This record gives sequence, structure tokens and C-alpha cells, in this order.
Amino acid sequence: MRILMIIPTLDRGGAEKQLSLLATGLPRDRFDVHVAVLTRTGPLEAGLQVAGIPVHFIHKRGKFDPLAWRRLRRLILDLKPDVVHTWLFAGNSYGRSAALAAGVKCIIGGERCVDPWKHWYQFAIDRWLAKRSACIATNSAGVRDFYVEHGIAADKFVVIPNGVEVVSPPPLSREKFLAECKLPPNARLIAAVGRLWPQKRLKDLIWGADLLKCVHDDPHLLIIGDGPQRYHLERFTRQCEIEDRVHFLGERSDVPQILPLCECLWLGSGYEGQPNAVMEAMAAGLPVIATDIAGNRELVVPEETGYLVTAGDRAAFARWTLVLLKDEEQRKRMGVAGKNRIEQEFSVSQMIGRYAELYDRLVSQIK
Repeated sequence: MRILMIIPTLDRGGAEKQLSLLATGLPRDRFDVHVAVLTRTGPLEAGLQVAGIPVHFIHKRGKFDPLAWRRLRRLILDLKPDVVHTWLFAGNSYGRSAALAAGVKCIIGGERCVDPWKHWYQFAIDRWLAKRSACIATNSAGVRDFYVEHGIAADKFVVIPNGVEVVSPPPLSREKFLAECKLPPNARLIAAVGRLWPQKRLKDLIWGADLLKCVHDDPHLLIIGDGPQRYHLERFTRQCEIEDRVHFLGERSDVPQILPLCECLWLGSGYEGQPNAVMEAMAAGLPVIATDIAGNRELVVPEETGYLVTAGDRAAFARWTLVLLKDEEQRKRMGVAGKNRIEQEFSVSQMIGRYAELYDRLVSQIK
């Protein structure tokens, strides 16, 4: 069965990671997987190439590019895929419409996040294409419910949770890492991982670190990732006079090795789909303090694997972190519970198996 997956970029984002895991993990004796990238490549291309997954670049420019749409349609006609599976809004809109024009019978849309940023016309496009799709694959009930509220039928959705690998990466020397970051030997590390943009509400976390500093000498917040808000967040950190406790590490390829050195993960997002950062932290055995929003609620079990707090409640991040710092036994117990939860319910093999079953079922229905 030939599967064509269409996505805007190969940046190190949540949807992009899941596509890469799925594309490289589907059984080769059953699936011939191709990936079409609309706009630009990124760090995840290397893994696809190593795995022998053909990657096709469409070179889309701007939001509206009819020539890119024609190139994508031509690619679909040439490949003759059994299934076109699209990801994110640009991939969904360009990919599904081009697949319809090319006569593909099995088209799967992919909604990965609650998207309050969309305008009315974007929701109208989503609704029109949903009616012409075999189904819409999403990663959480929260995302499904959001789009049902915006007019897409609930029975169009198939919920397949994200998958995360639970592995033991090569150990990273704590001493060398602290020296690299110019941190004191007694530093207690708190991780915040993700793209630096408004959705993540990183100013709340910086304020939380400032509050925590007032009651505890050792905590340091590590902000791992990059994005359009980095300059403004660094300036905000200087204005708060907390540069000694908040550290911007930029993009890192060794996040799985950094996480075990940390005490917990903070996620302050105002909206999410099913955040990989939370899942990866739980897989690394870290308690998670995250906002009480759709997506996070399906991962964090309050007082068992971490804590959920109201979005914008900066003091709550500091308060619950202080509890964890003072109670090592509780911190370790939550970390073990989170790791077990990921292994049992959110493994990569489970995610791949569910998609393989979905592809088989939909294609058999058409035949």
C-alpha cells in the first residue's frame, strides 16, 4: 500500500516528529511511504533519508501559491498513492484539495492542535474538506471536541494518541552540562521545552521562576527551543532582573539526555493538541507541572504524575515546584508513574499499529 504524507515543513515540531516516527516505523513489507514537504526542509529530514523514505519538495512560497498546488497535484498523479494523509493546516488545505483533483479515493486529514488562531474562512475550508475526506486523524479528544464545536461532524474523527519512545539515552555528564551552561554545582534544573511563541505563554514561566527565586536558592529554569519570541523573552528576562535563574539554550538535539538531569518540566501553554514535550518528560521519569487545558488533561494525572494549574497562574508553578523540591520521594514516585503511563498507553509501537489498522480498514472499504 502506497502512503503519501503531506506536511508544511520538517522542523522539530510536535506534528513533524510524529510524522517522522510514523513514516519510518510503518512495516516496509506492507507500506511504501513517501513524504511531500510543502515549504522547507528541517532537521527531521535526515532521519527520513537514513530510513530510505523518499522525500519530495514542493517549494511552496507564501500562503497562496497556485503553482505549488499544481506541482503537488502532479506529484500525486505520478505516485498514484492508495492513501494521502495530510498534516497541519497548509498540508490539509493544499494536500487534500490536490488529492481530490488527482482522483485519490482515500484521503485522511490531520488535525494536531486546538487552533483558536484560525479565521472564519479557514474553518470554512476545514469543513468543506472534511466532508470530502475519509476521516480526520487527531491525537486527542480535546482537538476533536474543538473542531466539532466549529462544525465538523464528530464521526469524522479518529483519535490516535501520539507515541513517544521510552529509551535510556547515553548519560550526559551533569558536571559538564552545568559548566557548559555556567550554572553552579548545586543548581536544581527545571525544563521548559518548545517553540518560543505566544501559544506557550513563556512569560508566565519566567514570572514563576522569579517567584520561586524568592523562596528557594537553587532552582534554574532552562528554556529549550527557539522561535520568533526569543528576543522579546530574553529582554523580558533582563527587565525582571532574573538572568541568573532563566537560561535560553536554543535548539538542542540532546533534549532526551538533558531531561533526566532536571527535577520537573513546566508547560504554560494556553492551548495544545497533545504536547510531545509533556510526553517526553514523562518518558524520562519527570513530574510535569502544566496548564489545565485540553491535551494536557489526557496526559497528566493530577497528584499522580504531576500537577495541572490554571493558565496564567504563575504562583502555582512556583508553589508545586517547591513541593517537589522539598519531597524527593514524591518527586521520584511521580516520575515513575509518568514513565509507566507512557509505556502502557502512549508507546510509538501502539501509535504505528493504530495507523496501520486505520489505513488497512479505509482502503479495504474502498475496494
